Amino acid sequence: MATTDASERYKLSFGVGGLYLQGAPVAARLYLELDDWTEVRAELDADNLLQARTASSAKRLGRELVQRLEELTDAELTLLTDATADERAQLMWVAACRRYELIAEFAEEVLRERFLLMAPDLTTEHFEAFVRGKTLWHPELADLEESTLRKLRTTLFLMMREANFVTAEGLIIPTVLSVRVRDELAKRDPTDVRLFATREAA
Repeated sequence: MATTDASERYKLSFGVGGLYLQGAPVAARLYLELDDWTEVRAELDADNLLQARTASSAKRLGRELVQRLEELTDAELTLLTDATADERAQLMWVAACRRYELIAEFAEEVLRERFLLMAPDLTTEHFEAFVRGKTLWHPELADLEESTLRKLRTTLFLMMREANFVTAEGLIIPTVLSVRVRDELAKRDPTDVRLFATREAA
């Protein structure tokens, strides 16, 4: 399938932050109160609720967090405000995967696939091989500066470590999905299970 159309290009703006595990419940509560993502961003920026070092960083982080949270349903957002640490990580991983097709495909085709094949580890080389394999259909990847690709790789592995999917040494940790998270995902898209290192049927 050709992927030269702009609408089919990968979004690649996730090279900042991680899973936003601290800020996500704050923003979710604001949205459930205000029912307006623009107002949520304004509140995050005005009060520096994400504790950014500069005003420009606060805006960038707030924009990125809101774009991911917009991918969650109201029920998922409600769960996020009352989630355990594992549930929060699982929901924010799903939000990142829904926002970024590249992350979703990596999760399914590399993280989950290696787990199902009982391969023990996940390394930066696996990411680089994955990107090379995608370049034929997504030529925008070939145009990336090495520094940009390195930033994306670093952020993706940070996300997986924050979610407790891989160890610092790169060993894959099986995911035990929370019953509450699994139930909410099933209401929207049961196939989201494919985004985790689990043997649960997608």
